Amino acid sequence: MNNSYSLWLALENLDLLKESPKNWWPDCGTFEVVVGAVLTQQTKWKNVETSLENLKTANLLSLEILSETPIMIVEELIKPSGYYRKKAKVLHTLCEAILVSFGDFTSFKASVSREWLLAQKGIGFESADAILCYACQRDVMVVDNYTNKMMKAFGYEFDSYDDLQEWMMRGIEEHYSEISKIYNEDVSFFTIYSQFHGKIVEYAKRNGQDNSFIINYFL
Repeated sequence: MNNSYSLWLALENLDLLKESPKNWWPDCGTFEVVVGAVLTQQTKWKNVETSLENLKTANLLSLEILSETPIMIVEELIKPSGYYRKKAKVLHTLCEAILVSFGDFTSFKASVSREWLLAQKGIGFESADAILCYACQRDVMVVDNYTNKMMKAFGYEFDSYDDLQEWMMRGIEEHYSEISKIYNEDVSFFTIYSQFHGKIVEYAKRNGQDNSFIINYFL
């Protein structure tokens, strides 16, 4: 495997997203993604789904309403996601900061920067990029622990999150014309990156730590 496009093509041929939403993350483009990006830290997605359903049932999946809800109530509802006290505080603080800096979620989506997100307590590189990609629908690819482990299996090591991300995105950008032909349209980088990350996660969910299948694809 010489570049990330080769990996994208191999995963594309496995048809891993046939049962997923178009851009993989559920409710892409909504405030719910911001909440999910915080809740998914250090836990499994099925636990996040339970927490999101609890918040939805309580009618709290709104930027304005969540910012005004007592933290103790939020803590109780998001317990399935673990670290619930910390995550409730992060959510509350983040919601308040969004309202102060942007006024509403629509303006936040249009104007927020990666630097602003990383300046918020409890938001790291992966969470910031998940928000930019899946909530704001920007041309950003999330590179998580699954991505890093897969690349290590191929013998690639990177000094930082940003180095890995830059390598993954560069391979896609350099082969955009080939990818567009496969999609049979002028597909957006947002769609490619969101689905590429989704393909990696879905592969890992099905194969665990075993990357032998995808490695054998190139032999």
